[in-house]
Amino acid sequence: MSAPIHEEEALGKPYDAALMRRLLRYLRPYRLHVALAVLMLLAVAALQLASPYLTKVAIDRAIPARDVGLVRLLALAFLLANVAEFGLEYAQTVLTASIGQRVMVDLRLGIFGKLQRLGVAFYDRNPVGRLMTRVTSDVETLNELFTSGVVALFGDVFTLAVIMVWMLVVDWRLALVSFAVIPFIYVAATVFRVRVRAAYRDIRVRIARINAFLQEHLSGMRVVQLFGREERAAARFDAVNREHLDAHLASITVYAVFFPVIELLTSIAIASLLVYGGGRVFGHTLTVGVLAAFLQLLRRFFRPLQDLSEKFNILQSAMASSERVFALLDEPETVRDPVAPRRLALPVRGEVAFEDVWFRYRPAEDGWVLKGVTFAARPGRTVAIVGHTGAGKTTIINLLLRFYDVERGRITVDGVDIRELEQAELRALVGLVQQDIFLFTGDIRANIRLDAPLPDPAVEAAARRVGATGFIERLPARFDHRLDERGQNLSVGERQLLSFARALAVDPAILVLDEATSSVDAQAEERIQAAIAELMRGRTSLVVAHRLSTVQHADEILVLHHGRILERGTHRELLARDGLYGRLHQLQLGTDLAGVR
Repeated sequence: MSAPIHEEEALGKPYDAALMRRLLRYLRPYRLHVALAVLMLLAVAALQLASPYLTKVAIDRAIPARDVGLVRLLALAFLLANVAEFGLEYAQTVLTASIGQRVMVDLRLGIFGKLQRLGVAFYDRNPVGRLMTRVTSDVETLNELFTSGVVALFGDVFTLAVIMVWMLVVDWRLALVSFAVIPFIYVAATVFRVRVRAAYRDIRVRIARINAFLQEHLSGMRVVQLFGREERAAARFDAVNREHLDAHLASITVYAVFFPVIELLTSIAIASLLVYGGGRVFGHTLTVGVLAAFLQLLRRFFRPLQDLSEKFNILQSAMASSERVFALLDEPETVRDPVAPRRLALPVRGEVAFEDVWFRYRPAEDGWVLKGVTFAARPGRTVAIVGHTGAGKTTIINLLLRFYDVERGRITVDGVDIRELEQAELRALVGLVQQDIFLFTGDIRANIRLDAPLPDPAVEAAARRVGATGFIERLPARFDHRLDERGQNLSVGERQLLSFARALAVDPAILVLDEATSSVDAQAEERIQAAIAELMRGRTSLVVAHRLSTVQHADEILVLHHGRILERGTHRELLARDGLYGRLHQLQLGTDLAGVR
């Protein structure tokens, strides 16, 4: 069972070497850019020593000697050093941001490609909101790691090392006085990391709950409004939102304490340096220039220490995000193309056969959905599948399209097991029209064509054959009319007609209708049935229907009951048998008559 989305947001261990190695592989295509960024950081670290050194020379040599020329030269060098440091930091920031964005593009492409390869079973157990988090929030967290984490972390460590070495070389006693507060900074940073880690975890939990709440309620807004739940939903959202606010305020409190503590410890270090260094200046064992240089270096020394504490949190969040991203990328693909796929002989006839097919959605938990299903659908003939809700009708269609693989038995097309075919080749043979209509944002022409290489006349002909041109011609831009999300600016019947045109535009060898006319009014259904009758000629046709009136002319009707084919035959034969089909027919006939009265 999948974890609730808010539980999944819990942070893992702060550092995982295996995950880091895997993350760093994404930098390989940009290793020259990374090398250049590192070189820039090294140059910046070296330039940070220039200003204190120039200050030392100016105070100890140029000013006492009243050498105006040297003072001007040192001032110019000071200015140039700071301009160079600014330029290098700017270039390095832009470069590392560019690296991070490129890695983000690669990661998102990899995740999206993986999502397209995963079987439908994966989506049955993973909410869309969770997967959206992988592609957006988790990848964005990893972007922070690459832009202000990996390279900058190396730069901070190198800067600290360079400054420490310089201070120890110039005057080790002054250096030790400067470093005296480091143990206290370490304690403060440790407490900060623990507290802010808990605060970040709480924030991620709260934002995950907000996402889950919004996804559920926006998707079900019609139900919310229909049953007058607006006030209750608003109250629940207010509570969830305030929890998120409280979590953010807690994190702000942690930062509000940590940075002033670091500033206080820095001030204590500077004061200690002034007291000790001033005494040595009075005793003529230390020059004023060295003391001034140390004061400048001390500020530069504590800045990377603060940054390292923040980068630890970036690293820790990146570890949690990378763990989730790689768990998705490592998700096994239950439906895979064969290593050596077979090709169907041309011309493809489209003969479909189910041979003793057994299937269950979760082998470890569920009972059998299909039990020993065997039938054949031949070209030019129509096989209808009927039965109570949950009998396994739609499952047969899902197995034929290899959204799932059978557990026992096999399914063949023209005598070839569909598991030996490439998924793209198999699905290109099938024209599917579902009850749940899905249209993409875009124009009508693109929604009919999708990725098929069809010229405009073929698209328009497909719409004409299913009777869709009637409403298309009334639209302002006709076939170029733009659709809203999921085609919401069309009626259900109009969307259904477009789905028919889409399925039939590619001239499929196998036509599959899954409750395809359930959302169409009687007049539109009459037009569609006439078009379907013509298009079914010479094709293998499978029709899943709840309304028995739509399958009376099928060549064979399969009556499913608890996953088994209980009855089979024509409409007349099944009525004469007076079995389950007859009872279903009488039930629907009585319902229809009651509706007429």
